Amino acid sequence: MAKTKNWAIVVMIFTTFLTSIAQIFLKKGANVLQFDILSLITNYNLIIGIILYGLAAVLLIIALRGGELSVLYPMISTSYIWVALLASYFFGEILSTTKIIGIVAIIIGVTFIGIGSKKSEVVPI
Repeated sequence: MAKTKNWAIVVMIFTTFLTSIAQIFLKKGANVLQFDILSLITNYNLIIGIILYGLAAVLLIIALRGGELSVLYPMISTSYIWVALLASYFFGEILSTTKIIGIVAIIIGVTFIGIGSKKSEVVPI
């Protein structure tokens, strides 16, 4: 398969950021959710979150056209990083040492996958 293009990586990372923002909106909407139709229709945080998820899905499809699935899809795990940072900022959640270690592990893992994709040899399964 062809090499993963740089624009696809950038779009994928932006997509994960967008889905993380969508999760923040969904959480804000869920905090005030009442289970009736009017509440669902007028809950702008939920509506914005759903729209952002839809936009992110379109961008994901575009990004996947630009490279290897095995390289691009693991980048979705960077959304855990964005959510941890955004939740800390918007909801005052604590970034514990364990969470920071997890964030570092995700960064290392995604980096290894990216480096591994640059080899041109094919390893038989």
